[in-house]
Amino acid sequence: MIDSLFKKICLILYFIVLKYLPPTYYPGGKLIKRLRFLCCKRLFRSCGKNVTIESNAIIPFHKVKIGDNSGIGLNARIGYVSIGANVMMGPDVIILSRNHNYDRIDIPLICQGNAEEEPVIVEDDVWIGARVIILPGVRIGKGVIIGAGAVVTKNMPDYSIVVGNPAYVVRIRD
Repeated sequence: MIDSLFKKICLILYFIVLKYLPPTYYPGGKLIKRLRFLCCKRLFRSCGKNVTIESNAIIPFHKVKIGDNSGIGLNARIGYVSIGANVMMGPDVIILSRNHNYDRIDIPLICQGNAEEEPVIVEDDVWIGARVIILPGVRIGKGVIIGAGAVVTKNMPDYSIVVGNPAYVVRIRD
């Protein structure tokens, strides 16, 4: 019961105060990073060491696993996701895990509801550029670099460099 109460206090503290503190690269950033980490590590499904959560990130904490030395970028909007170790995330990244149903043409789209949630997997040592969008159910392989503004609609192989909308592999890092 005490743990549940403590989690509620951390959640309220994050969404009322910590979310709005300046980014970690501002003066006092080390203290801000530490405060967010200490509060949020208890809220994630699992949380590694030295995790960075930048300001204004919208996170469904109970649906997120994050590994050591990884970060959630400035203004990030993420869904059900597993983030590996040593993952860098630029600003304004969107990771979706749910979509709308659209199978029937006899019912308006707005009335068809949501599809089942599909978690996203981001493996270790990944660099996600600014304003990247990752769609539900996608797996980002180990060592992948995703260029700014890419829209990732399908799984990306290990050590690939991907760009574009929809994202495609431009080369493999070897």
